Formats: sequence, structure tokens, C-alpha cells
Amino acid sequence: MTVATTQSIPAFCEGIQHFGELPPEFAAYGQSAAIAPEQTAVSSPSDPVAVYQTLLAADALRYLTLQVTASKESGHPGGFASIAEAIASLVMLGHKNIITEVGHHAPGFYSNVFLDRSLEDMGIETVQQLCDRFRETHGLLGHLSGQIPGLLNPAGPLGQGQHFAMVGAKLHPGVLFPVTIGDGGLGEPYIMSSFGHFNTAYPTVTNFLPILVWNGYSQEHHSMVSTKSNRAMIDYWRGNGFQEVVLVDAKDFDDANQPGDYVDSTAFSFPQRFAFTQAVLEATDKAAKLALGGTLTVLIVKQLKGAGVHKRGAQSHNLYPGDSLQRDYIVSALTTRALHPDAWALVRTNYERSMGGPGAKTAVTESVLPLADLGTLPLNEFSVGGDKQVATTAMGALVGYVGQQDAQFVVTNADGNAASGINNINQALKIIHPTTDATYFQQPQGQVYEPLSEDACAGLAAAQALFGARTLWCSYESFAINGLPIWQTVTQAMAELRRPTPSTIALFTAGALEQGRNGWTHQRPEVENYFAGMLRNGNVYALFPTDANSIQVCYDWALATRNKGITITASKSPLPVRTTFEQTRRALAEGAVTLASIAGDKTVVFAVIGDMTLIPVFEAAEQLAVKGIGSRIVSVVNPRQLYRPTDVAWDMCSEPDSNFLDDAGFERLFGGDVLIGVTGGSSAMLEPIMLRSIALRDTFCWRRGETTASAGQIMALNGLTADDFVARATALLG
Repeated sequence: MTVATTQSIPAFCEGIQHFGELPPEFAAYGQSAAIAPEQTAVSSPSDPVAVYQTLLAADALRYLTLQVTASKESGHPGGFASIAEAIASLVMLGHKNIITEVGHHAPGFYSNVFLDRSLEDMGIETVQQLCDRFRETHGLLGHLSGQIPGLLNPAGPLGQGQHFAMVGAKLHPGVLFPVTIGDGGLGEPYIMSSFGHFNTAYPTVTNFLPILVWNGYSQEHHSMVSTKSNRAMIDYWRGNGFQEVVLVDAKDFDDANQPGDYVDSTAFSFPQRFAFTQAVLEATDKAAKLALGGTLTVLIVKQLKGAGVHKRGAQSHNLYPGDSLQRDYIVSALTTRALHPDAWALVRTNYERSMGGPGAKTAVTESVLPLADLGTLPLNEFSVGGDKQVATTAMGALVGYVGQQDAQFVVTNADGNAASGINNINQALKIIHPTTDATYFQQPQGQVYEPLSEDACAGLAAAQALFGARTLWCSYESFAINGLPIWQTVTQAMAELRRPTPSTIALFTAGALEQGRNGWTHQRPEVENYFAGMLRNGNVYALFPTDANSIQVCYDWALATRNKGITITASKSPLPVRTTFEQTRRALAEGAVTLASIAGDKTVVFAVIGDMTLIPVFEAAEQLAVKGIGSRIVSVVNPRQLYRPTDVAWDMCSEPDSNFLDDAGFERLFGGDVLIGVTGGSSAMLEPIMLRSIALRDTFCWRRGETTASAGQIMALNGLTADDFVARATALLG
């Protein structure tokens, strides 16, 4: 049969470049949708009608993925193409809470949510609009972001998506969270170790389903696991704790005599394509039921990368300039995969009915997760000038309270709460561990998650915040760098998110100045450069509380915010209490607070980031006073507020914050004859102050680590002493 007339083409198909003929099998298997009216999934994965229509859906996904990418001569069709049958199977089985670890599968995922009408929520109703808005601002980004209706997670750096699947499973028992994992990314940091620790901590939470896209290739070459036999791959997953490994190998169905271990199912005869699709549909159903039934399960689909698109192997990974819709091999692939309009309509109907409607209406992340009421936090205001207090311990008491009010709340730390002065968190909430031991405050039902991996710590905490629950990631400042890729990914997603969600909050302790005896291995404050660079995003806040009072107010404030990334950096040493609660509340709004003002003929302003760094600054002020030189000591608590509004992309955030300190306020805090910026970390955090100040100015900051016996010695090695400050201030004053 030839292509139907224009009048019979569904409206959503506008823009499709090629339509195909109606295949003879359509008469037997395509007369009505496999997902019946008022149903949310096919009745049986072995039903020939369900199998045939899953095959149609897989071809529809391949077609759309290739046309979308070719429309911009850019993007990545090959990896997703090799898993199209499994994605189609998930939808036909009523599972749409699909996550990916592979950012390069974005155009395939966009095609998937286009078919179920989710993208209509952002004004994409036709294939033409799908192509027009691919890789465009306010459109469909090259990698998954937080703003796309129906999609659950951002994806860019490899090795992250499993965190979202595990968090979804933890927060939503009884719901399946499949997560596709590329074989090229399987060796990326921590995928298997994060599965292992999560399963040890939460052995009953198995309703996440890794789906290995075993296609033999990574981005530009063979994948490093391409030489494994099926047996070796099964043993690998079993060796990492998975009880059931469900594997479908396209090679077992090949009747086209394709060479090698990895083959393209779209080259099979129709009976063998049908058989392969049925095997994938049945395997997906089996794996899903196992995962939902309490068995840690992985589904593996072994099929050549690029199956059914323009090229095969690593060459199918992405398109380059010139790979247009007019290119001969693009046209050939599209015409081979082209569907008849009636087939497109059938695929759309199944997708609409799956899981009860578009993912944009039914996915778990499309609604706000209810949060427990915390009431009023039990803040404990210490006397200014009284006994020294440990800031982290003061915050730890509040964290324990939060966890006791909110059963979903999780604290993550790479086995270091006690070492960070926050053992009170462990005492209040208990470390999650299968072995109950009161000595170490551990038990199976705890709320403190302690893998020895910052990626696993940051991943679980940030992912849970994105999915709508409260968390806290704790780390040494020097080690946090290993967890920051996913934290950054999530904060960017939060900036774009279409719903409010709790901010992702981190506590970084044991700064470089406290780690003298450990030397440079524990002195890596360059991580502050990372956050300083992110301050301009608009939704990232790096907080530096002045003392034990200040940190409590900072945490109380952070808990009430939404869609932000907030880091709190503080010492684990007993230090003077210098501020009241009200002073920090003002500092959070204005960026800083004046701690001391000493009159003199001239005024030296010290803009100080950190708590321990205040000690030599106060000493310097005393020395200057002897010389008749006045000073003002300003504690910088929230440097983001010290930028000018035009410096920060606040207006692009879904929960915008346009409050910045005005010029008059800046002059009140930092106006003087000389400005000295002081930090025990990166000078980049002082940028907003140095950018706006018109005074003679200079910066004192961290230079390098070294082994020393005290914080004073490491400060001296970095030029952070009262004598250094006084000498420079005097020189600037002339």
C-alpha cells in the first residue's frame, strides 16, 4: 500500500521528511492500539500485537532521533539507537519514570517524550517544532537539563544517572526507575561502587533498574568492555551484588550474517526483528517485575551502536557539519526507517495511554513532593565574647533536629562526621549500616549515609534534593572536589527547574588552615574557585559563617530556600563568638557584617572571608590603632550578594533572587582609604568586593599547602599574618 493522502496525516507529524508504505503486517497487528483505552500498559509482553507495536515505536524513536539531529547537523543519535527497543518496551509496559546516565542520549529522550505529548507543555506540538527547537535557547538542550517536561534528570558528565534512579526508588516505593547506562561510561567513576553502597545501606530498595546499553563502542572507539563475553559481563554484575542479570543479545537473532559480536537488529528479516523485539519486551517485563519485587536486577541489551541510523559503531555517535537532512546516507537511513502515517498515529496512541498520560503529567518529578513540617529550629545563641565554640558542632545539633522531624532527610558524608566536629549528627540520626553497633552510632535504619566516595555522597544528596526531599552533604573542603560534578549538574538543573524543590545544601569543614599537620594532601581550598565561578549562575550561594551563632542562622536560612545550591564552609575548631543571630541575618541579605570599627586619621577596611582568618586581622587592627590608623573589620558571609545585579544571571533562574547590596550599602561596609581582602582560601571569592571597590586595595589569600604544627604557621607561610597586613596597609596609605 502506498502512503496515505495528506488529509490522513496526523497533525503532530508536520515536518516529517519521509513517510513509508504501510507494511503487510500492519493488517494483522495494527488495527487497534496494543494499550487499550483506560489501560496504562499492554496486557501481555508476549502478545504479538504488543510486540509488533513495540517494534513500530522503536523505529519511530530511531527516525525522530536521526531527523532531529540531522536538522541541526549536530547531536548524538547512535548510542540511543542501540537501545530503542528497550525504551519502547518500557513505555509499552507503562513505565515512564526513565532516567539516563548518558547525556548523549538526549535527542532520543526528547523523541520519547515528544511521542507522549509531554513536550506540548513547552509549546512543541509537531515534528517541525521538535527539530526547530533542538539545541536552541529555551528549547531542547544538547544534553538533558532540568527544564524539559516529562524528563526526570539532567545528564551531562557520565557516571551520574544512577544516583537519580536510586533516589527515585528510595522516595517512591512501588514505582520503577529504569536508568540507561552506556557501556562507554561503565568505567566512569563510581557507577558500580555507588550501586554497591546503596544496596548495602538500603537492601530493600530495589525498584531501580539499570539498563546497560552494551553496544561495543564509546564516543570515538571501542568501549573498554567490548571484549567481555556474555558470561564475563553477567559475572561482572553478579560480582557487584546484582542477584539477577537479564541479558538479550541481538546476535542470537541475526539472520543477516553480520560479522562481529555486535549486530544491528534492523538488518534482520522481519520475523527475526519481531523475535528480537519480543525478547527485549519480555526481558524488560521480567526485569521490571524482579526489581519491583525486591530483587536487585540489571537488564542488558547487546546490540550494535548506531542500529538503524546513518552509520554504525563509534562513527554513529554524533553528527558533524554537513550531516544534513539532504546528505545521502541520512536520507537513506530516514527512508528505511520511515513509518506510514497510520503507524505514527498508532505509536502516538500507545504513548498517550502509557502510565495514564504524558510523563509531563504523571512522572514523579512533575509534582512537588510533600515535605515534613520542621516547625521552628531550636537555635542556641551563644554569648558574644563568651566561651569559644565549635561552629560545625552548633550546626550539627540543628541537623539532628531536622532529621528527627523529617524521616526522608538524609545526611551524606564520606565516613567523617566525627572528624568534622559533627558526631552529634551521628548520635542523633545514626549511620546507616547493616551491623548495629552503639559504639559507632550505626544501625540499619539510620539517616546518615557514609560511603567512602564523595561522588556517592554528593550524588545521593543532590539527587534527593532535585527529586524534592531535604538533604545535607558533608565533606572536608579538600575532598569535596570529587563530588562536585553532580552537585554542579543538579544546581544548574535547579536553576532551570519548572517546580520548586529544596535547595541542595553542603557543609564543608576542616579548611586548609586547620589541616597543617596533614600537609598539602588535605589543603586544597582551590575548590572555592569552583564555587566562586558558580556564584554568577544566579542560584549558587557560598556561605562563610563568622562563628557558631552565624552558622546556625545560615543553615536555618538555607533550609527555607528553594532551587539553590548552598555551600556552608566553617571550622571544626573552637573559635570566638563574634556575632549575634541578627547580625548574620543582615549579613545574609547584604553579604557582610561589620564586626569592629576603630577610629583613626585614615581607615583601613578588612574584608575577611572565613572564621579563623579573623584572628590575625583583629591583631592587625590593634597594631594599626597604635599607629593612629583606624580600621573596619567586615566579615563577608554571603559574597554572592555583593555582586551587582548585572553581574549575575539571577533573572534566568526559576526561583529568582534579585536582592543585591546597593552602592550606598557597599560604601557603608567597604568604603575607606585602603581595602585589604583576606581569605584562607581562593582569592576568587573576593571578586565582587574588588570589582566594586574604588579604594586602594590588595588581596591576601591561600598560596600553597605545607606541613606545619599549627594554623598560625600555615597562615604565616601563606602571608596571612597581622604583620603582613599592617605592612601592606601602611604602604598603600603612603
